[in-house]
Amino acid sequence: MEKRVFLIVLDSFGIGAEPDAAAFGDEGTNTLGAIAKHPNFNCPNLQKMGMFNIDGVTAGEKTAAPIGSFARLQEQSMGKDTTIGHWEIAGVVSPKPLPTFPNGFPDELIHEFEEKTGHKVLCNKPYSGTQVLKDYGEQAMKENALIVYTSADSVFQVAANEELVPVHELYRYCEIAREMLKGEYGVGRVIARPFLGHTADTFYRTTNRHDLSLKPPRATMLDLLKDAGRDVIAVGKIFDIFDGEGVTEKIKTTGNTNGIAFTKALQTRDFEGLAFVNLVDFDMLYGHRRDVAGYAAAATEFDKFVADFIPGMREGDLLMVTADHGCDPSYTKTTDHTREYVPYLICGKGVKPGVDLGTRLCFGTIAQTICEYLDVDASSLDGKSVWNEIKA
Repeated sequence: MEKRVFLIVLDSFGIGAEPDAAAFGDEGTNTLGAIAKHPNFNCPNLQKMGMFNIDGVTAGEKTAAPIGSFARLQEQSMGKDTTIGHWEIAGVVSPKPLPTFPNGFPDELIHEFEEKTGHKVLCNKPYSGTQVLKDYGEQAMKENALIVYTSADSVFQVAANEELVPVHELYRYCEIAREMLKGEYGVGRVIARPFLGHTADTFYRTTNRHDLSLKPPRATMLDLLKDAGRDVIAVGKIFDIFDGEGVTEKIKTTGNTNGIAFTKALQTRDFEGLAFVNLVDFDMLYGHRRDVAGYAAAATEFDKFVADFIPGMREGDLLMVTADHGCDPSYTKTTDHTREYVPYLICGKGVKPGVDLGTRLCFGTIAQTICEYLDVDASSLDGKSVWNEIKA
């Protein structure tokens, strides 16, 4: 029997504040709770999978007969960003947070970047990605400058207008930054943020974003699967997050709708191993922009995909749905990620329905369970498998 796992990360789909949320400034946050009350939210298929039966979830109505097994996962890493979240999903806990720069990057580092790229740098502060274009975009175009900004995450973001700085050039500048940002300056991601438009009110970010990540500190689930001869198909920004480590095939997407379409297409293909999918719009378009209506509508779009996907699952298929952190769109103290529990929904013909796994420490629960199911030794990874508890 061909064994395939479809692991889908709903980027930032948190389900309530973790016990240490106050230490991150995120007390009381709840991404699912914020969107479930909105009229755009209609998720009967996530409900059937057990989303509202999960430990601590008060949104939505529980179902009497969940078709899958379900758990609430608590992050063990010291962070709430995409890189650390995905590394932990893949079985590598990060005990130290990646460096952040709440006052911008050191002057000497920015000067070196200016010298190496031949462009002046503007901003160099934590900033909203859309607001930074409004405030600095026109100046950047007049002076042929690069806009460098960060956030509460461990990121070095570089924005430039595609008409002045071609995308391939911006990528090259980001590669220069990635080489520079090591050690104490070793941010999780350097992100190219190309934009178009000519005035503050017409600027918009294009889909040519590109992330250059730190390599994971040690082998992840992806490496172990690849080394064991399994397929590891990376859909969306998964390839970037792991800097390509352990990936056997890369599929670039332009957003949720496109990522969902690729995942549905993969269902009809023969492969043995893992399709690892990230749906970025939840976070990038709706969470950070504090758009409750948009986030709720995106959840509904994904729910329709689930209704379509489950009937087409083969005998050896598992569908897993999770998240990497929260980004509560109703939380207005910041526009940053929020420190939240994440859901873990598992279904397939080989999975017992209705197993409530409670709350589990470590997102690495996912890596361990996948590796056990795919018969790959995961003793080097963090977390503990739940496969024996849920297998039919």
